[in-house]
Amino acid sequence: MTKYAFFEGAVVPLEQATVSVMTHALHYGTACFGGIRGYWNPEHQNLYIFRLRDHCERFLMSTRLLLMKLPFSADDLMNITLDLVRREEMRQDIYIRPLAYKAEKIIGVRLHDLRDEVTIYAVPFGRYIESEEGAHVCTSSWRRVDDTSIPARGKLAGAYVNSAFIKSEALMNGFDEAIVLNQDGHVSEGSAENIFIVRNRTLITPPVSDNILEGITRRTLIDLATTQLGLPVVERSIDRTELYVADEAFFCGTGVQVAAIASVDRRPVGSGKMGPITNELRDLYFEVVRGNVPQYSDWCTPVF
Repeated sequence: MTKYAFFEGAVVPLEQATVSVMTHALHYGTACFGGIRGYWNPEHQNLYIFRLRDHCERFLMSTRLLLMKLPFSADDLMNITLDLVRREEMRQDIYIRPLAYKAEKIIGVRLHDLRDEVTIYAVPFGRYIESEEGAHVCTSSWRRVDDTSIPARGKLAGAYVNSAFIKSEALMNGFDEAIVLNQDGHVSEGSAENIFIVRNRTLITPPVSDNILEGITRRTLIDLATTQLGLPVVERSIDRTELYVADEAFFCGTGVQVAAIASVDRRPVGSGKMGPITNELRDLYFEVVRGNVPQYSDWCTPVF
């Protein structure tokens, strides 16, 4: 179990990493976070953190959206993360959560002239969606937050209330997950996942301008699909009805990894089972993240 956290500039026992009920971020959602996976490879006897630098750089991008001023570079965050995970001595798949937050104990909504703090911790972690070989999803009645209200391209804590509405609606109505549309009525993403569809052996995914998270797993799969599988990838807006006529569809993200979509709104996608392209891409992804593909070894930072 988790024993430590990086908190206010030092690694401390987890029980000491606490904040006041008066903390600004707790009241107003003025925080941002990251999600980073580490994969245990029993043959190598090592834990690999996947695309650690990319995650640290995106985390810092999110802090800039919130006008945060942190004394850390991407290199600093990488070194802190590695030190923390080594202390935990976990020999299993893990999830690392960096969090930057407005730490002032004041009443009043703003972003500027507030003290900013960072905490990081790691937890053992398995599946995000249990039925990732064939999830049954719905189209949410909620719409994705718009860039003109809360930018979705960063992982801003307050924006995830939108995700919580979407996910709870889906689960309470008997689905595994939901697909959310943007304000223009185009497919944006899942509650907390990017999405791809497959039509005529072409992968199609919404562009970053359709209010999606600028996903690192999304970028990874675009690279693997084009360079390793020789498949074309198109970034363009997707209509809702395209989900119903797609040959395949899948979610992706650090948490969800690669999860096939079996049905949308009770309509089967393709055969209603994981399609061959999703299956091949998913298998390749899991080989890459566990450090088994030398070509992508620079994406996998060894812990031990």
